[in-house]
Amino acid sequence: MNESNSCRFMDIEVNPHVRLTEFALYILIFIFGAIFNALALWVFFCKIKKWTETRVYAINLVFADFFVICILPFMAYLIWKNSVRDELCKFIEAMYFINMVVSIYIISFISIDRYIGIKHPLKARAFRSPSKAALLCGLLWLAVTFGAILQLQQRSAHFCFQNDTSTSPALILLSSFFILTLPLATLTFCSIEIIRNLKRQLKMSSLEEKSIQKALYIIYANLTVFLVCFLPSHLMLFAWLIMIRTGTTCSLTHFMNNFSSMTRCIATSNCCLDCICYYFVTKEFQEAILLPKSSTDRTTQTHSSQTHV
Repeated sequence: MNESNSCRFMDIEVNPHVRLTEFALYILIFIFGAIFNALALWVFFCKIKKWTETRVYAINLVFADFFVICILPFMAYLIWKNSVRDELCKFIEAMYFINMVVSIYIISFISIDRYIGIKHPLKARAFRSPSKAALLCGLLWLAVTFGAILQLQQRSAHFCFQNDTSTSPALILLSSFFILTLPLATLTFCSIEIIRNLKRQLKMSSLEEKSIQKALYIIYANLTVFLVCFLPSHLMLFAWLIMIRTGTTCSLTHFMNNFSSMTRCIATSNCCLDCICYYFVTKEFQEAILLPKSSTDRTTQTHSSQTHV
């Protein structure tokens, strides 16, 4: 009986050193994320005048990241205090889940938009427009919000941001597929196709070798950031699924709780890394924050950005 009680306590308790590390990381992410996202909002709303598909997607991504940044102090406090799942906790959990999922899908939308523009430039005008991008983002916000409300209502965890081991394996697989597997597959496919296209252009044209190489580095960097941030937490879902089906020891459950806390920090750090990518992905962002160049240089830069990125 004592061992059973001890096991249940270990299921909900995170190592104090891990909790302190998690708290410190959230504070750092909050500080840098607030600075980077505030700068991004200022540029997109005050410096960039023309509405493009990329600007629509980027603004939605900034808002999703900024909302996560705003709740981070409350999230860090609730986790530090090991608070129960009261109304405040449920609201913070919902905000975190909604905006993280929206952020993942917006990144996928950007990759699809670039894929269509590069692989099917003649059809791009029919599929791409700022209004269509805004409509797609609006539907995404509604769908994710509705799904988050349904899922979080079914959570039976007692403590805030605690892993719910009572969740059915089918629901875990379904959530995992829509939250990360589908957008990850989309991003990987689009990135690979764009890379192949750029490498073909590199063989055909040596005059733009530098701009093509830069575009390749951008694609590699974006894909790497996405994998590093979100793949660990995705693998954690499968680990919990295996534990639910096969059973586990108290020590392994305790370890998985600690590891899950760290993967959540890694995923949240994407709110800062997204802002760094704006500079490289959005040509309007570069032109807004860089010093004015000669008209020839700007024309060359704009042409290269539109063709390759």
